Amino acid sequence: MNTFHWKILYLSQDPALIRRQLAGAPLTREQAWPLRDDVSTDEITPVHIMSHYDDTLGDFAHTGLRCGLDNPIARQSLRQAGFQVLVAGRRYGKGSSREHSPTAEKMAGVQLVIAESFERIYRQNADNIGLFTSTDFGLLERIERGEALTLDDLVQGREALAASILGAGGLLRWGQRFLLGAHSSTGEGSYEEDRTRSVASKASGPQTLFEKILMRHRLSAPHTPDQPQPGEGLFVRADWRFIHEYYTGMADTLMKNALGKDFTLQRPEQIVVFEDHTSYVDESPAHVRGGLIANMHAMSQAQRDFAARHGLRMHRTLTEAEVLLDDGRNVAGISHAMVAEHYALPGQVVVGTDSHTPHSGALGCVAFGVGTTDMANAFVTGAVRVTLPECVRVELQGQMPQGVTAKDLMLNLLATPYIRSGSGVGKVFEFAGEGIAHLRTDERATLTNMCAELGGLTGIVAPDAETLRFIRERRGVDAIIDDWMHSDAGAQYAEHLTVDLATLSPMVARPGDPGQGLALLDLHERVRIDIAYGGSCTAGKREDFDHYHAVLSWGLANGLKVAEGVQVFLQYGTTAVRDYCTAQGYDKTFAALGVRILQPSCGACANCGPGSSTHAGQVTVSAINRNFPGRSGPGQVWLASPPTVMASALAGELISFEELQRRISG
Repeated sequence: MNTFHWKILYLSQDPALIRRQLAGAPLTREQAWPLRDDVSTDEITPVHIMSHYDDTLGDFAHTGLRCGLDNPIARQSLRQAGFQVLVAGRRYGKGSSREHSPTAEKMAGVQLVIAESFERIYRQNADNIGLFTSTDFGLLERIERGEALTLDDLVQGREALAASILGAGGLLRWGQRFLLGAHSSTGEGSYEEDRTRSVASKASGPQTLFEKILMRHRLSAPHTPDQPQPGEGLFVRADWRFIHEYYTGMADTLMKNALGKDFTLQRPEQIVVFEDHTSYVDESPAHVRGGLIANMHAMSQAQRDFAARHGLRMHRTLTEAEVLLDDGRNVAGISHAMVAEHYALPGQVVVGTDSHTPHSGALGCVAFGVGTTDMANAFVTGAVRVTLPECVRVELQGQMPQGVTAKDLMLNLLATPYIRSGSGVGKVFEFAGEGIAHLRTDERATLTNMCAELGGLTGIVAPDAETLRFIRERRGVDAIIDDWMHSDAGAQYAEHLTVDLATLSPMVARPGDPGQGLALLDLHERVRIDIAYGGSCTAGKREDFDHYHAVLSWGLANGLKVAEGVQVFLQYGTTAVRDYCTAQGYDKTFAALGVRILQPSCGACANCGPGSSTHAGQVTVSAINRNFPGRSGPGQVWLASPPTVMASALAGELISFEELQRRISG
């Protein structure tokens, strides 16, 4: 591969330097320094353009990139400038599992991305479409000298499976060569369960719960080791695969292009389809301004057609008008919250096209997010690609003080040097210790859900009596916890983190990154707010609504109203949460304070509905999981826990519920 004509774009922290390069002035690495760290997928492909999945996507590559308060890359400018190499700093590709991001880069002409480190999902998505990524900055000098780089140069240091997939031009091509038609040792078909058990029997020595589950689902495939070690690629059989509307049309197109229109899905009874991102798109400021409403409706219809064609079970959130006509039998909500409520069981493997799929790890299963190509491959081969990670044990000691929640714990973890340095990228976080027993499953799900923000593959909590209570209460069934469903004494961990829960206090995270957390007690500035939003998969569960209601009912009893000029939104995570709140009478309190209630869906969290900011001067306090630039509109987003969000709504400024109570009581 001759790279003589490759042009390099350094993603500098200085927007003027990026514009200089786009205008044709080449820079050296030293001149462009310092480079942007933490470039998120929300910046590479802002959510409002994700209805595109054809060549047009390349026009939007990096249009959301934020340098200070500036967005230096305009529509089509990256493509027109003709750069083949992008260079950035640490943790490139943070955020969602959207394969649109590397796809947009490749469509814009980029062939290689060099960064100090990459987020797991972004890099795997790049592999799957044949976009090269490297942490070898030595390649830059060779490119500048016009040297020809070989495939071996570009995959140097990558594990064997990733290198093989890149060499084949991407996962679907690789899968057609190596996975279709593969049979188990029994000769009874592709990847039977008895085969996975025979593979698992080879394991020796103490294992973590994650390792036990993964090895029980491991498949035999070419270019995968018999005894995988951390960092090596393998394939597993998933008990559940789920997808939502941002990915289904693209996945369908990929499968048709690779296999023809009459392709067959493996185990369709274990595939679930969700329409959960577009319920309020007609009221989404970003989509209305961009003239994208018709595109979004077409995207949703493409998913409905796909589900109908293949006979797949589908959950769709009803519009507010449709809810009035519903007979109560429609069950819907945010995909990964629904999977935890209705499908996942201890010991299973769950994969979905959302970075917050780890939500279900709270039930003692292995749940992780994948991109479009990974899911398309899994649909037609039954095999899910994963790189074996190391595990981190998070030991929770003691009990959290009154008013402190799992969200505060996660914002605290995100601000630690270990996580801020990127040391958690690609790892599994096992939450254990005496403190976990004090947390019910809804709170445990906040921990595992936000492992996406930690940079991890997933999070997991060993199943216990609380797990059985949750499944029995939510589904009316009795689950089983097998004797092996725990981590063994002596299991190996890459790191041990210890958190004394009693020392925690209400936290917030400054706008721009969920890792910019600090205790509210240490916030020495007054932050006025315009919007208070409670909801999303992280904070739209029953116990989250218990917190919202507790604060607002206290405020009502003490003669308080929502602060003047503040808009308050509450959005249910699932219909079951909505029905629970109605049965508890919470809706009356919410109505009395003028809170706008939204039906279950992702909404403002994904910049897809009411609650998103409409201009840069607005300040939002939100219970969502991430606040990357542009994530919930052009304004500034502070992350906080459910009680802090509602207390701030009453005060009109960032404040904890405890501090608000002290202020009112005098």
